[in-house]
Amino acid sequence: MAAVRRRTTAIAAALAGAALTAGLAGGCGAVDKALDCVRTADSVADSVTDLQQAVENASDDPTRADASLDAIQKDLDRIGDRTDDTDVNKAVDHLDRAVAGVRQAIKDGDATPDVTPVTDAAGELTKVCTP
Repeated sequence: MAAVRRRTTAIAAALAGAALTAGLAGGCGAVDKALDCVRTADSVADSVTDLQQAVENASDDPTRADASLDAIQKDLDRIGDRTDDTDVNKAVDHLDRAVAGVRQAIKDGDATPDVTPVTDAAGELTKVCTP
């Protein structure tokens, strides 16, 4: 999982650099929005990593997956409230549906739900946050 975290950090750093470069041409408001999107996407990526680990270790602590899903949902609410970008909103909606699917699977008794849709949707969010 350390490799995933390093990759996430590298992606976030690259996105932040691109956001700063793009922002110099577009003004401070654009920089703030881009950086907020990057920060949120990075936070979501961390929460997705936590979710994957929680699902793998569900027998040790079944509440950890819920906490990870709550963290992702909080980030989604934050970015959804701060953007008017159509692509970002679509990615947020996609991730929201994926989180709801995992929540339902857990509620239905699936001790190891498939988190691939959450991972894929988080990747989509990272892509659209690239300026």
